[in-house]
Amino acid sequence: MTECTDRTPLHHCCCSFIPTKLVKMPFYLTEMFLTKILIYSILFCFTHLLNSFWQSVTRFVNFQRKTEKHKFLAFPPLRIKELYYVFLLYPVTGFTQETIFSSFFLSFVCHCCLLMYVCLSFHLYVLHLSQNQAKLFIEQKKIPFPVDNHNTNEELAIGYVLIGNGLYDEAIKHFSLLLQGDPELVSAIYGRGIAYGKKSLQDIKNADLALYELNRVITLEPSWPEVYEQRAEILSPLGRISEALGDLTKAIQLQPSARLYRHRGTLLFISEDYVAAMEDFQQSLELKKNQPIAMLYKGLTFFHRGMLKEAIETFKEALKLKSDFIDAYKSLGQAYRELGDFESAMESFQKALMLNQNHIQSLQLRGMMLYHHGSLQEAIGNFKRCLQLEPYNEVCQYMKGLSHVAMGQFYEGIKAQTKVMLNDPLLGQKASSEYLKVKYLREYSRYLHSHLDIPVAEYNVDQDLPGNFKNHWAKNLPFLIEDYEEQPGLQPHIKDVLPQNFDSYSSDVQKLICTADHLGALMQYDTPGFLPNRRIHRAMGLATLEVMQAMHRTWSNSKVRVNGKTRQMQWRDMFDIAVKWRRIADPDQPVLWLDQMPARSLSRGFNNHINLIRGQIINIRYLAYFDNILDFIKDRILVYHGAYNPRGLLEVRQALENVNKVEDLLPIMKQFNSKTRDGFTVNSKVPSMKDLGKEYDGFTITITGDRVGNMLFSVETQTTEERTQQYQSEIESIYKDLTAKGKALMLSTELGDADAVCNLILSLVYYFCNLMPLSRGSSVVAYSVVMGALMASGKEVIGRIPKGKLVDFESMTTPSPDSFSKTAKHWMNLKSLPSWYQSLPSVAETFPSTRTMIEVLNTDSSSHCPKKS
Repeated sequence: MTECTDRTPLHHCCCSFIPTKLVKMPFYLTEMFLTKILIYSILFCFTHLLNSFWQSVTRFVNFQRKTEKHKFLAFPPLRIKELYYVFLLYPVTGFTQETIFSSFFLSFVCHCCLLMYVCLSFHLYVLHLSQNQAKLFIEQKKIPFPVDNHNTNEELAIGYVLIGNGLYDEAIKHFSLLLQGDPELVSAIYGRGIAYGKKSLQDIKNADLALYELNRVITLEPSWPEVYEQRAEILSPLGRISEALGDLTKAIQLQPSARLYRHRGTLLFISEDYVAAMEDFQQSLELKKNQPIAMLYKGLTFFHRGMLKEAIETFKEALKLKSDFIDAYKSLGQAYRELGDFESAMESFQKALMLNQNHIQSLQLRGMMLYHHGSLQEAIGNFKRCLQLEPYNEVCQYMKGLSHVAMGQFYEGIKAQTKVMLNDPLLGQKASSEYLKVKYLREYSRYLHSHLDIPVAEYNVDQDLPGNFKNHWAKNLPFLIEDYEEQPGLQPHIKDVLPQNFDSYSSDVQKLICTADHLGALMQYDTPGFLPNRRIHRAMGLATLEVMQAMHRTWSNSKVRVNGKTRQMQWRDMFDIAVKWRRIADPDQPVLWLDQMPARSLSRGFNNHINLIRGQIINIRYLAYFDNILDFIKDRILVYHGAYNPRGLLEVRQALENVNKVEDLLPIMKQFNSKTRDGFTVNSKVPSMKDLGKEYDGFTITITGDRVGNMLFSVETQTTEERTQQYQSEIESIYKDLTAKGKALMLSTELGDADAVCNLILSLVYYFCNLMPLSRGSSVVAYSVVMGALMASGKEVIGRIPKGKLVDFESMTTPSPDSFSKTAKHWMNLKSLPSWYQSLPSVAETFPSTRTMIEVLNTDSSSHCPKKS
């Protein structure tokens, strides 16, 4: 091979030049060499200026070729185009035409070499600058594991600078050369381990190499905390969190720092150990106060534990440290949203978007909050903006489609849903919740569209939808349904729902709408986790009025129209009025009768499961009932030990007196009952009014776990076929009695008759809530029926549901229907019903179809209806 010198022709040494000089270049950069590289680059650019001229010549020659057969023109135009490199680079006299063509291949190779020169010129210029950075690195004494030899330290510094510039492969080669001379040069091993670790973010195979190198460093130098931290950074993405936490703990023991505590706190947060994470973030902040990110994460630990007020205060502290902290404003908005404070949440999201109007998470979260607040048109605006910025955002696409469908805009809604359906997860990738739900929503949307103008009394959703479809939808299972026949597609003659102006309704209907808004607001829970939803308020307010009117007709011996037939109203018909309004208000949630599921599903049972505590995550919605449930569990434990261990009853009673939290029950149960092991269950009983002395299965409380912080505290109801029949028999008996007393009440003015009817209504709902017969929405459906039936009996509900109280949990945790009636009547603050309620238009006749129901829910009445306290 020809030796390369400054005078050697380029095409003679282009292949030998690169491997010989490139390897040594990082160590022997010179100004002369860089100058040569720049000259070659300029030369290359100049040749391309001539390229356009040569293309014109080529076109002319190609034109001549059509009329003239010449040996020179027989070559393809591409080769002619390449010849200018040869003429430009080798203007040597004596070259014949044949010599030029025979050297074409060499000219092509030179072309490639020039391309390589251009790339190398920039690359090597960066390496030249690295020398200056390396010197600064040495002066600042930032080299890990330095040695006594200055030249070696300089070489080590260059390697670390390469890592800092993202040149990981060059850094690995650089450190490998150093290790050839000294295999136990700790700093080189460490640097190579870091470089492999950086590369593992793109290719997981490098992680093993990084861990091997860092393990060697720890063996040689076991007292350096930075090495443990580096190893933790590689272990954590591999899912080896416990090992990473061990390394960080070791690093903290060697040399505590704010960074290490923050790093360990982040991993503890990911592991859902929020208490320990909060302590680490606090330690980090004590060592270094100005850390907005650590303060944000500290607030998030409170948020996930259900400590919303503490979370809000911590997020505000983070904003004091950094006033333009977008993520802090976003998290503050989420905390206010969970607290049910819509105005404060909107203000926080707005501030985040003022700082960055393209912040996708804030747009997404604000849009979702607006949807659940009942402001669908505003929500759509947020989702559209989100999709402009991120077209493949599944959450925004799904919520946009849902919002359109809820407003009756089925064409736009189903188009958006189809886009989500087409975004199939990759092989091995977990499907998103939106992807799992969207097929059900699309089929239900098609069903609603095909029934848009059919009177609601003429069809039945529970009977029309296929059994397996309902079962899978209610259980949120993947859409894998055999022999499923899709709902008919959108029919062009069925138009979308158009916006309805409040003024287009008559004054009587306007009064009906305003009354519904007021009644619906009385059903709002004053509990964290429940955001006020104006759309739900109106829907359930209208349901209340329709129940009142239907019950009044029934007690006056009138019949009702149900499923295309005219007959006497039954208890299920009364609840179905509320169910239909709940379904229309939010099509995202499957509000279905569980006893209408396929027989196979009924035999297996349908569990309504609620986690109250999972690990350190507390369900804040039910926080007010923790003490009641704890007292109930204690009572059942004493009953159990009284029956099976009467001698140890006194000791158990004394131990339970010191239990103030659910978490403290597990050690007590393990101490006195070897069968308890890692958990136990307690079952509630519901007394029968029909058969005195008989009891039905209520709910099941489950407490499992091996230690505090790893506990599951849950409540569930099992809707089996046998249990359903028992409760329905009880409800039918009460309804029959209610109908008889209601008819008598129409002919009487005795106060005692009205009280008896009121007690029966509340007792009926007591069993309904304990049964939990719907897949969603049992609580609000039950309360709207209570209010409507009470109004039919001449009683108006004035009071609001007390803070922390939930209708369904109140009935489930109350020992008898009488106790529930007394509690409910206390907060309802019942008064005599004003006579003007009787003159309101018929809800069923005013809004007979799905279209008219959606229209009234879409109508804005905010500036028309008087606000009531």
